[in-house]
Amino acid sequence: MAMMRLRREDPRVVGAFRLHRRLGAGGMGVVYLGSDRRGQRVALKVIRPDLAEDQEFRSRFAREVSAARRIRGGCTARLVAADLDATRPWFATQYVPGPSLHDKVMEHGPLSAAETAAVGAALAEGLVAVHEAGVVHRDLKPSNILLSPKGPRIIDFGIAWSTGASTLTHVGTAVGSPGFLAPEQVRGQPVAPATDVFSLGATLAYAALGDSPFGQGSSEVMLYRVVHEEPQLRGVPAALAPLLRTCLAKSPKERPSTLQLSLRLKEIAAREARGAGQATASTSRPRSPAPARAPGPRRPAEPSGTRPRPSGRQRRPVDRKLLRQRLVVFVTVTLMVTLGIAAAQGCQGPM
Repeated sequence: MAMMRLRREDPRVVGAFRLHRRLGAGGMGVVYLGSDRRGQRVALKVIRPDLAEDQEFRSRFAREVSAARRIRGGCTARLVAADLDATRPWFATQYVPGPSLHDKVMEHGPLSAAETAAVGAALAEGLVAVHEAGVVHRDLKPSNILLSPKGPRIIDFGIAWSTGASTLTHVGTAVGSPGFLAPEQVRGQPVAPATDVFSLGATLAYAALGDSPFGQGSSEVMLYRVVHEEPQLRGVPAALAPLLRTCLAKSPKERPSTLQLSLRLKEIAAREARGAGQATASTSRPRSPAPARAPGPRRPAEPSGTRPRPSGRQRRPVDRKLLRQRLVVFVTVTLMVTLGIAAAQGCQGPM
């Protein structure tokens, strides 16, 4: 998560927390990186002044902070503290290091089928705990998923409401992010766990595609597509496309439960990881050695004095008969010369 310096108008201390950096800003307020006296780091969100003056918002915010305290599970950022009566209400959650799913995809491209399924299985399991606490997140999207070293974490329960609550804060105004909202949210109907299933399906489609399954456009265009058009899943891995399509069904009754979704995604993740491992092993496997030739008849061992010496120039074979003839001639000539010399000395005699 990118950090920015505090601005002049930003507070330096909120509650028992000292603020160090800005983590971001959204429709509800500004999120800061803070720490308490023990050094525990938190992500602290301070509500916008105009929302702080809305008593209806304050009452709903208080109910949902109370519900968020009941959430148990390792896939969410734990609520640490909150002050609902402050001039500008705030709440602090456990700080989660790591990029958001949105930033990860923007920087490195879409995830593989195995990675998408593994992230989805963990998120679906986390939503089981959220829904068991009677809470619906209502704004599940790639920027609200942090990829920590210990696994994905769901953050920003700032607009989460209890099951069955309406999705409208003001008449005709839907709360959430276009492209990841469920059709019932757009229509202003009560939310349910199936609402988060739709948003999770859109989020996983984004992870696999690098874009929302409902494309890009103005808020009005995006909301119309969510309600009336089918999602575009071309490019989503075949192992995931059918399951994501059921998550993105227009009717909440046709979507799988979070438990069913978690189990199914775990199966897909395991299968895809196995397939990727086998493909890697086959490409890195060493080539088989060439088959050995059939052994032929052995050559007889050469006698030790006849094996040719290893040299650059090969010697010609020796002709023994010619060698004897030359030796006889040499001896005969030498003998005749010797006799001739001796005869000449004998003829002269003493003077």
